[in-house]
Amino acid sequence: MDAATILLIALGLATDAFAVSIARGMVTRNRRTTTGLAMASAFGAFQTFMPVLGWLAGLSLIELISNFDHWLAFGLLAFVGGKMIHSAKADQEKKKESPLTAATLLMLSVATSIDALAVGLSFSLLRVAIAVPVITIGVVTFLLSIGGFCFGSKLGNAFESKIHIVGGIVLIAIGVKILLEHLLI
Repeated sequence: MDAATILLIALGLATDAFAVSIARGMVTRNRRTTTGLAMASAFGAFQTFMPVLGWLAGLSLIELISNFDHWLAFGLLAFVGGKMIHSAKADQEKKKESPLTAATLLMLSVATSIDALAVGLSFSLLRVAIAVPVITIGVVTFLLSIGGFCFGSKLGNAFESKIHIVGGIVLIAIGVKILLEHLLI
C-alpha cells in the first residue's frame, strides 16, 4: 500500500477523534495540557490498537460485531454528549468544570476507533503489512486530536457560557452520523 493511501486512511479514521477533541477542548478549563495530551494519547493508542485487533481477528470478529458496531458507537457518544448537556446547567451554576474521567476517556476512545477495527480487517484481507499503516494512523490521530483540542479550547474561551451544550450536541451529532452511515448503506 502506498504512502498517500495510508495517509488518506489515517486522516479519514482520525476525523471523529478530531471532532470529539474539539468538543472536549471547548469545555475544558482546568488542566488543559494534561487533558489534551491524555485525550490525544488515548485516541492515538486506540486508533493504533484497533486496526491491529481487526487485522489479527480477521473476518470472524467483524462478522460478529458488524451488526451492532454503529449502535455501540452511537450509544457511547450519545451517552457522553447527553451527560455533558445535562451537566451544563449545574456546571454554569457552580462555575465548575466536569473533569474528564478515565471511564469517559475510555468510552470516547472506543467510540471513535470502532471504524479502525474494520480497516484492520481490510488490511488483513488485502494482506497489507500492518506496521507502517497503524503507526501512521496512530500518529495522525494523535496530532489531529491535539490540534482539535487546542482549537476547541480557543472556541471555549470565546463562547464560554453555552459551550458545554454545544460540545454535547457535537458528540451526539457524531454518534448520529456514525449510526446513519451504517443504517443507510
